Amino acid sequence: MPLNPSGAPACAKRYRGCMTARLGSATAALLLAATMAACSNNSGGRTVDTTGDTTALSAPRNHLLGEDRSATGGDQAQAGVNAFLWRGAIDTLSFMPFASADPVGGIIITDWYSPPTTSGERFKATAYILGKQLRSDAIRVAIFRQTLQDGAWVDALVAPNTAPDITSKILARARQLRADAGQSGS
Repeated sequence: MPLNPSGAPACAKRYRGCMTARLGSATAALLLAATMAACSNNSGGRTVDTTGDTTALSAPRNHLLGEDRSATGGDQAQAGVNAFLWRGAIDTLSFMPFASADPVGGIIITDWYSPPTTSGERFKATAYILGKQLRSDAIRVAIFRQTLQDGAWVDALVAPNTAPDITSKILARARQLRADAGQSGS
């Protein structure tokens, strides 16, 4: 059997090329069939009469799994968090740069912030909106503090009243936003 320069039998190279061409053709045929099936209008033998029924076109529905998410305001502006608490937290923490804000999950993470009055100290905050109602137990705030020691940032204790103070400012802002919107209740 003749050998090619790589030392493999010459027929092996031809066979490999032939198989590659066949695989390419088979893949193309499979993709074409899948595309055609996706574009077809196969209703399984059923006919659907759409004459006269225009309600589906004139009144679009914003439903996901049966729940209307098009409402705005209080408890239903986001998927699982209170809109007033969310906005109150954003407004209250806006003096710090934001690293991440997830309105669906209700998590706000700030980047490190150094107050202009104190050098060698920086703070970071994380706010968790835990519920759909405007209540004090529907928000949790965590504050982190670091100090600069020998050129390196070192974790430091936060004053015990810092997180509760920021939490109450967020709640006060959320209540003000709700009052401005003309809503009452929880």
